[in-house]
Amino acid sequence: MRVVVAAAAVAIILALLSAFVWPGWALNKDVTPKADQSETSQPTTPSIKAKALPSDATELLKAMPDSVLNFARTKASDSSTWSSSSPLEEYTLVYSTGKKAENVTLIVAQWSTSTPAKTQYDDLAKALGGKTIASGAVKVQGNATGDYVVKGGKEDTSQTTAVWRNDTVVFQATGAKSSVQRFYQKFPL
Repeated sequence: MRVVVAAAAVAIILALLSAFVWPGWALNKDVTPKADQSETSQPTTPSIKAKALPSDATELLKAMPDSVLNFARTKASDSSTWSSSSPLEEYTLVYSTGKKAENVTLIVAQWSTSTPAKTQYDDLAKALGGKTIASGAVKVQGNATGDYVVKGGKEDTSQTTAVWRNDTVVFQATGAKSSVQRFYQKFPL
């Protein structure tokens, strides 16, 4: 009888040691993966100064932010990239962290109604090569006002392009994959 009690006591002690000491299977350990340190350590304010807009800047150009996260606007000029679709106005802007390899080139244009803007967005989205990284609806105050798509570069997988439409305005951001992914998500328009 003593042998049976002793064996049971040893079995209980071994089970408790296994559960709570080694390997500790009964402990409520935090098994959620840690946040990507590279993302959380990214600066959120620019280290360089934004270039001033021209004195005759239109309302659309004035709506372009001086900075997005740590990207500051370093260039803003008239553009004719999408002139075949007859936008009212079109600009090319460059946002930089100060490191040329991280630059994001943004093309923005506005039409008088949403129909030609949607046509331009659809044409751009269809022409993008590469793998789709993200896509969905653009929402303003809970209402869908357009669409977006982000695709990796077809030839150069380190490059990415994000295209989105917000009613009558179409945006296209191109640059290094990590830069574009951070930029478009925080772009305020």
